[in-house]
Amino acid sequence: MSGHSKFANIKHKKGKNDAAKGKIFTKIGREIAVAVKEGGGSDPTINRKLRDVIVKAKSNNMPNDTIQRSIKKAVGEDGSVSYEHITYEGYGPNGVAVIVETLTDNRNRTAANVRAAFSKGNGNMGTSGCVAFMFDKKGQIVIEREATDMDEDELMMLAIEAGAEDFESEDEGFTVITDPEVFSDVYAAIEATGIEMAQAEITMVPQTLATITAESDLKGWDKMIGLLEDDDDVQNIYHNYEEAE
Repeated sequence: MSGHSKFANIKHKKGKNDAAKGKIFTKIGREIAVAVKEGGGSDPTINRKLRDVIVKAKSNNMPNDTIQRSIKKAVGEDGSVSYEHITYEGYGPNGVAVIVETLTDNRNRTAANVRAAFSKGNGNMGTSGCVAFMFDKKGQIVIEREATDMDEDELMMLAIEAGAEDFESEDEGFTVITDPEVFSDVYAAIEATGIEMAQAEITMVPQTLATITAESDLKGWDKMIGLLEDDDDVQNIYHNYEEAE
């Protein structure tokens, strides 16, 4: 799940059990397979789609041998299983904007499951484009403060010189924002310094934020997100939810 609360999401990700991590690896493996087929082969130096997915895989602690197996499997597949990208948009409780990206071999099943998740979470699935205008597609790299001894200004200059368009500093760490086209280049420049990045992926960054205060709506929100995260067809969930202070 990707939203604006970057460091909270990182803690959530790190705390996942082995079963949840296995599900994440399976989903990323599916993304790798699609990237190999759609992006032009298994060489990440040529296939930018694959290169970006590998960055995401690494930030989710997916082992290199697992990544390579997924690539080899994709190269060897005969095309008998074909996945299509379908994006769903809608509103969670209290008008929270939600985008759900899926890869599916059965659009009827996926649509029914996503619609049910919205409904059970006190939300509504909308039409294409109903909330997408509220987000910007960006590369996002998150670095926890404890992960680097580099001076903040030095790190910012490294990122900007590599092509980043924004650098945010918070108590818990730093966020580097890039155009999707240069995301993997900026990642490579930071990786070359030995800094371990807590999160790195192409994401949808919300322009505005929304809160949920009613207890029933909070329960609905948790239920909706849980159902979507558990769905094998759901690859990414973006939203503009912010916890109320």
